[in-house]
Amino acid sequence: MKFDEIDMMILKELQEDSRLSIRELAKRINLSPPSVTERVRKLEDEGIIEGYTIKINKKKLGLSVDCIIKVTMKNGGYERFKQFIKDYKRSEWCYRIAGDGCFLVKLSVGELNEIEDFVNIVSEYAITQTIVAFSEVDINNSIAKFIEK
Repeated sequence: MKFDEIDMMILKELQEDSRLSIRELAKRINLSPPSVTERVRKLEDEGIIEGYTIKINKKKLGLSVDCIIKVTMKNGGYERFKQFIKDYKRSEWCYRIAGDGCFLVKLSVGELNEIEDFVNIVSEYAITQTIVAFSEVDINNSIAKFIEK
């Protein structure tokens, strides 16, 4: 797919507010609604736009403690862990990594004992190292930042 400045503007606007109507989006980028509709569909069909989502304030839901846990498998068990973490109630993301460790997991919990529960469950087949986050640093995740030359 050919990607141009207009596509970039569409992505930027949708990243800021994915609930924009096609009419409002067209107005913001100075293009006709049918043209914007066609471009958005192409971005979706090509998999550039994977979905539309909302941002949830976890702290207001009582999940005030974030941590990153490095998980190192003892005797293989990679698939077992991947199945476990997929539906673990407090996991926010999980990456398979190279280097010192096998996975990095982010948990968002209400209390420290929930981290301990996680460590106790996986300690049967993995070694863990836990880092508790004090606060989150704002990062500019604008799509423009990633595509600029």
